[in-house]
Amino acid sequence: MDVDRQEERLGLLIWYRLSRIYNQSLRASNQHLKAWDLTAAQFDCLVQIGSHEGLTQQELADRLLVTKGNITQLLSKMEQLGWIERKQSWKTKSLFLTEQGRKLYNEAVPAQEHFQASHFDGLDLEEKKQLIALLRKVQHASLEQE
Repeated sequence: MDVDRQEERLGLLIWYRLSRIYNQSLRASNQHLKAWDLTAAQFDCLVQIGSHEGLTQQELADRLLVTKGNITQLLSKMEQLGWIERKQSWKTKSLFLTEQGRKLYNEAVPAQEHFQASHFDGLDLEEKKQLIALLRKVQHASLEQE
């Protein structure tokens, strides 16, 4: 097998492995979040709103890399559950956590962050730094191809 073909094959194997790890992590994360009756999408919104209270729906959409329309229904559901409130200021709606939402944030976010970080307990500090550097390099290379 020539070198170019071998490199392409290795690249494909890396992509498959990353995809599998991502999908496994997503499934495990969804299962973990059920303890708080949260979906991954709700958790992402909770984190962003809790970390940046007063952001607009458009700013939230930009942070989550989705359209404003994609999160409207999600935010309505979170509002019905009593986790967030939207406050109108002129033409802009800003997002805030309610007292119940803040309690959920303070409970679920640290637990979920610990859960996610624990996936890398098998790596020592240097390996973690190396993995971050390699993933950054891959990300920059893929951005250059776009």
